[in-house]
Amino acid sequence: MHHPLLRVEQLAKQYQRGLIRKKTTFSLTADFEVNKPCVIGVMGPNGSGKTTLFEMITGSNLPSAGRVLVNGQDIHQVRTRERDRLAVHYHQSYQVRSFQKSKPDFMLAHAEGNSPLVHLFDEPQFNTQDGYIGFMLDFFSKLKSQGRIVFLCLHPNEPYHIDILRKSCERFIYVQKGVVTEAADFATLTSDPRVRTYLGALAPAVDAAPEALPLAAHAT
Repeated sequence: MHHPLLRVEQLAKQYQRGLIRKKTTFSLTADFEVNKPCVIGVMGPNGSGKTTLFEMITGSNLPSAGRVLVNGQDIHQVRTRERDRLAVHYHQSYQVRSFQKSKPDFMLAHAEGNSPLVHLFDEPQFNTQDGYIGFMLDFFSKLKSQGRIVFLCLHPNEPYHIDILRKSCERFIYVQKGVVTEAADFATLTSDPRVRTYLGALAPAVDAAPEALPLAAHAT
């Protein structure tokens, strides 16, 4: 039976406060699938839910509803120490050390994969001084060629960040106030008024001709 490489199925997360009169302080919803290896760009304001989405895809944050299926296997029904065989989250400032789960590990399934199919890069630091950009772009391309899905989350604050997204990503996700919106390509993404408002002073870089990335020569 053929499965999508990744299916984010009616996924929802709600944070609430209060014991008697519970009040929802934040909610996130997402529903999409990825059927072939690709690089997906992710953008959105701080606090919009991007990292929460990544955490639910990798199984470290328990959703309030919905499922995440990696090649047909529900990652939240996989033993916690084996979830990184399906998906892995690279965060700039921390590594996931604990996983939320609804059952003890002995009641959960073994991972069906041996190495992660989904790689999520959460605001990696692109240093323009040492060729690191070229190394990372080659790495993303290599993962894709090996049949993997790459999510690249950037919070653009330099024009070359726009170039990285434009040149390395085939489809896009924009997250704002917990709402996940898909865009089929860069032009569709950047025609969204919300995205242009989010980019602010960088919006003109979207319309400018792309330039060579700083020191982005391919690694050998």
